[in-house]
Amino acid sequence: MTVTDPVQNLATLIRCPSVTPAEGGALAALEAMLAPLGFAVTRVVMSEPGTPDVENLYARIGTEGPHLMFAGHTDVVPAGDEEAWTHGPFSAEIAGGEMYGRGAVDMKGGIACFVAAVARHIESHGAPGGSISFLITGDEEGPSINGTEKLLQWAAERGERWDACLVGEPTNPERLGDMIKIGRRGSVSGAITVHGVQGHAAYPHLADSPVRGVIALAAALMDPPFDAGTADFQPSNLEVTTIDVGNRAVNVIPSKATASFNIRFNDTWTAETVQDEIVRRLDEAAADQRLRPGRAPVRYELKWAERPSHVFLTRDDRLIASLSTAIETAIGRVPKLSTTGGTSDARYIKDYCPVVEFGLVGQTMHMVDERVAVADLETLTKIYQTFISRWFGDAGA
Repeated sequence: MTVTDPVQNLATLIRCPSVTPAEGGALAALEAMLAPLGFAVTRVVMSEPGTPDVENLYARIGTEGPHLMFAGHTDVVPAGDEEAWTHGPFSAEIAGGEMYGRGAVDMKGGIACFVAAVARHIESHGAPGGSISFLITGDEEGPSINGTEKLLQWAAERGERWDACLVGEPTNPERLGDMIKIGRRGSVSGAITVHGVQGHAAYPHLADSPVRGVIALAAALMDPPFDAGTADFQPSNLEVTTIDVGNRAVNVIPSKATASFNIRFNDTWTAETVQDEIVRRLDEAAADQRLRPGRAPVRYELKWAERPSHVFLTRDDRLIASLSTAIETAIGRVPKLSTTGGTSDARYIKDYCPVVEFGLVGQTMHMVDERVAVADLETLTKIYQTFISRWFGDAGA
């Protein structure tokens, strides 16, 4: 296997149907790429009661610092309607200068390019003047319980320490080189349930409609805005994502109504302070609202989703400058430093070392006909290769 070729690497990975949480042969294929380069490879199965077991991979070359980690995932979302694909979702066919396949950009493509970049670096310069590791999960697209978080803990307990990390998620919105992610907003989810009295819609005086209350509480969560944004982050935003009553009869006033919500918050808040603000808004709105004039205030229950994601911002100048310069050197484009988008496994890695994210163009991720320009695979490999050389050079290795 010629692992210096990112196109061949990606074709091999795409042909492994590693739909989360199945390993699908992807980690075995990755091990076969890394072991001949001199990496010590360990595949670790993580477990949790009530969740499927997940296989993960940790590989390292070198024993000394500085230590650069590359992190990512080989699991992919389901293909959906396979008949709707122009080319099979696990075929890795190339047509019109693009390779088709589930995971092409999210994110087997990034892994394929980083493997090729490391192989080329070793071919040209020998082993790195320090250490490089791959921390690859099979649980990023799933519940993220038996993946990166546990794998980091497992590695740290065995003495692993990292100086910086690059996550190969598809960060670019339009063109390769558009954007480096240097942080992520936090995320908190929950659900409010308002209780009423079931009754006949024609006799509302004998019932209390919880829909009136849940609408009022939902409105209080969405307005006024939580903040106006900060120098590094866009404004925090809360969205009510569902309102449900479980009622199929149009002439029945339901007994309860539930609204689910999610807020993406900036560094004005912590997970704890934004939860406090949500409770304050709900209490205030509940006290002011009546399901019917003259009735008691709204009664509600609040249930938080487990494990909020915490906001973070990476301030490691050497890491950011090494990657930014590598992009500009390779393609002449100065990337935007951004904190937009959803969460990623960087939210776990930031507790162990500085972390940034940079990968392919993400326009087709999770879509039918997910695909990547073959030319972008070669360009990203060159960027990664330049980054590796610059980062170790800047680190004095």
